[in-house]
Amino acid sequence: MSPTDPSAEHLPASPPDLTGDPADLPGEPGASESGELTEDTAGARPLLAGEQVRLEDHKGRKHLVTLEPGKTFHTHRGGIVLDDLIGQPEGVVVKSTGGVPYLALRPLLSDYVLAMPRGAAVVYPKDTAQILVAADVFPGAHVVEAGAGSGSLTCALLRAVGPEGRVSSYERRDDFAAIARRNVERFFGGPQPTWDLTVGDVVSAPTRPRVDRIVLDMLAPWECVDWAAQALVPGGVLCCYVATTTQLARTVETARAHGGFTEPQASETMVRTWHVEGLAVRPDHRMIGHTGFLVTTRRLAPGVSAPGRRRRPAPGAYGENYDGPRPAGQQVD
Repeated sequence: MSPTDPSAEHLPASPPDLTGDPADLPGEPGASESGELTEDTAGARPLLAGEQVRLEDHKGRKHLVTLEPGKTFHTHRGGIVLDDLIGQPEGVVVKSTGGVPYLALRPLLSDYVLAMPRGAAVVYPKDTAQILVAADVFPGAHVVEAGAGSGSLTCALLRAVGPEGRVSSYERRDDFAAIARRNVERFFGGPQPTWDLTVGDVVSAPTRPRVDRIVLDMLAPWECVDWAAQALVPGGVLCCYVATTTQLARTVETARAHGGFTEPQASETMVRTWHVEGLAVRPDHRMIGHTGFLVTTRRLAPGVSAPGRRRRPAPGAYGENYDGPRPAGQQVD
């Protein structure tokens, strides 16, 4: 189960309307009026049939479309003949039958994630970026992911580990696993030889050979801490993505009480866009706020216990009303 999925009203506001017709603005040097490849754009990879393209109008409204020969994509401002885009370079402008110009570009991963079909809520781009850095996912790494969901994080992990790495994903629900597989294969254009998707519980996964990184996006990641300790190489990173403060507390305290991990680090990320126009420079009124918490910790060498905490817990932190895991030696306050 993935953390909070913010509604569209929490997404950054669309850019303000542009004055004038973008189609009448001067193009980049070397681009022909028709958008055909010229000497200056010959190195660009043309848009191909079967690929996805992002169409954006002058109000910032975006559509993700698959280029199918002979087909027309219909909008409320007229149809767009997809044959007019096939073979063109990225960054061309095509007009609908209603005369509205649309900018055509290949979608970024962040575009695809926000538009992909969903089973479970997706891991949003701002959290995906933090996971890749906090877990230090590197080329050639073997990463185990539990809670494949809709496959958004899987796409980013596969890119990060590269052709020499491996991502092993586990998903308890058949329907979510099927959606994740379709989304990943659609994004990459087919099955990925560096990816395994298993329907089942991650705690039943083999612990040998040991893996470099474990990313848990699930309801109760604390139930997997003992298994993760067996599966990770010394120095390996365990990263958990949870939605609520109760899940956050239980995950941190379980990893802390285990004794075989470093002191867990907890964080959340919020993104606020800015409006920049001449002398009007100010934060936008909307932002992407809370979506989930990240907990990261590293595996110690076998038989080594984590050093004791130097700071004293806040008064009452482990009082009589606390019923969760306790760090070694911690008595009731």
